Amino acid sequence: MADAATEQLVLTLVNERTQAGVMFTAYDVTQAARRRGGNVRHNDVRDVVHELFENGRMGATYNRSLIDVGAPTKPWLYHHFNDDPAIYRVPDPAAPLPTPATQPGFVRRLINTIFGSPPPNRTTPPQGSAPRGNNPSPNRPQAQAPPRQRPPVTLGLDASQFLPITRDELKQQAKGINLWASPWFGRRDLIPPADDQRTNLIDRAMVAQGLLSPEQLKDIHQVGAEMDRVRPDIIALRHQANQAGDTAVQADREQRAKIKQQKKDEAAERKRLAREAIRRRFATDIVFLGRGVSGRLGDRNSDVNKLATHLLPVLNTPAEMALALGLTIPQLRWLAFHSDVTSRIHYVHFTVPKRSGGLRTLSSPHQKLAAAQSWILSNILSKVRTEPAAHGFVPGRSILTNAQPHVGQDIVVNMDLESFFPSITFPRVRSVFHRMGYSPAVATILGLLCTECPRRLVTYDGQAYFVATGPRGLPQGACTSPALSNQVARRLDKRLQGLATKLELKYTRYADDLTLSGGTALKDRIGYLLARIRHIADDEGFTVNEKKTRIQRRNTAQTVTGLVVNDRAGVARSEVRRIRAILHRARTEGLDAQNRQDHPNFRAWLQGMIAYIQMARPEMGLRLSNELETLLRGN
Repeated sequence: MADAATEQLVLTLVNERTQAGVMFTAYDVTQAARRRGGNVRHNDVRDVVHELFENGRMGATYNRSLIDVGAPTKPWLYHHFNDDPAIYRVPDPAAPLPTPATQPGFVRRLINTIFGSPPPNRTTPPQGSAPRGNNPSPNRPQAQAPPRQRPPVTLGLDASQFLPITRDELKQQAKGINLWASPWFGRRDLIPPADDQRTNLIDRAMVAQGLLSPEQLKDIHQVGAEMDRVRPDIIALRHQANQAGDTAVQADREQRAKIKQQKKDEAAERKRLAREAIRRRFATDIVFLGRGVSGRLGDRNSDVNKLATHLLPVLNTPAEMALALGLTIPQLRWLAFHSDVTSRIHYVHFTVPKRSGGLRTLSSPHQKLAAAQSWILSNILSKVRTEPAAHGFVPGRSILTNAQPHVGQDIVVNMDLESFFPSITFPRVRSVFHRMGYSPAVATILGLLCTECPRRLVTYDGQAYFVATGPRGLPQGACTSPALSNQVARRLDKRLQGLATKLELKYTRYADDLTLSGGTALKDRIGYLLARIRHIADDEGFTVNEKKTRIQRRNTAQTVTGLVVNDRAGVARSEVRRIRAILHRARTEGLDAQNRQDHPNFRAWLQGMIAYIQMARPEMGLRLSNELETLLRGN
């Protein structure tokens, strides 16, 4: 920080240079201060000079500009606002400063105010001197040459030309003046000459009224003459300024247009790259499969150890899954995509009559989806275990194994789960695959391949659409639905098996049929048992169909999944007698004559019923099968 002595010395030196009207830098002031014996630092001098300029101590006529002196940094040059910084030269230390000019007169001050003329005795660089620093580049734009200097005008006016005039004389002389013949009439951009007759009358009238003095009028007309003298230069400068302005505007427009076009090209390139990235990602990855089901497609981390424990194929990404299924990414996306409204679906829907009345809707998948579901069943679902109580759709188990635990029981309770497959929705199926160890992305795709929405066919604007009428669930007709239902119901089986063990009962489940049986002690706890089953089913996302709940005692035919279990698991006697009667009558009346219920394929139905009897009673089924073969050979 500069001390008081340094500040005072710098202030004195700056005042001397501003009064002389010369250009200077902080370095020039530093050199001058040191020549005067001041022990100053350049940084302190520079800060003081900068503060003097910022505070306005240099005066309103001084400006500053950065100049190139060949050094790494560019110093500030302090100069009069009319001076060209390009003509700055390093001052001679021995040369004295120019003597300030005396105060100009009224006319000169007025001219300087209007046209900004430089103060007199302004120093100019010596002819042929070189600028400080490196030589200027030939390509550097040079300052435009000043207009041609015109000699000053001297009118030679005196006060006798502006003598006062009376009102009557003014009116009398004005009558002889033609206003329209005067080139200065109505002009506000110039001062008419004193020898104009109308102007002379006005001047004398103002003197007579005391508005102006003759000396002031003389100065005014001198100003007008000076204005006439410099007007061509002003016009030329204005023309040059207009041309420079037009050129600058045009250059700015071209630059803006260039920048705009560059930005457009960059935006187009970004869009092109984005489209290519989307096409590449669309062909190699799956990141969206419909609203409400795509939230976990970004997680690609599978539990490899868990998958290896169950001997399941390791799949982490949609691309790996498509490769395993033998599909392309677009084909896998098409099969798994979820849409509430679509013009094409992957299933053929048809209805079959229920034994209890009404119609059951079955959904048969198209070829590609059926092949994908078959791969999932063979390579994934068939390798995971089910609960011992589940007998439906499990290899080695059947309706016979489901009925045998209940043989000879005093009380048999049958309950049915309502809308079993549709109630197993997409989130529950996805959770099954995720629990196996598959990543959320793979589990999502597997869940979508194995589920479908119930749909209604509607027509809008002549176009047929399949509109979803409910959430995605297991379709009845897909080969994966039974195995998935057993996996979803595992917790239900565990809880009901625990209840049965607590009450000393037997429990089995075949798909949606629940069966519990026990001894005479059960008759006092039937209400409690039914309530607990309903509560457990509700907790696990299922609903008990109250209309199909049955309590069977020993004094009636106790049936479990169609087999009578009073003494042994077998087909009802009425069914066996009906098949034996059909075969007996066929010996005399013919086999086709026995189709009294109009079965579409009577022989296949008859073979199926005999196989059904043979499953429960092998010896009886074998005899009936031999009789049927004898009849068929005879025909």
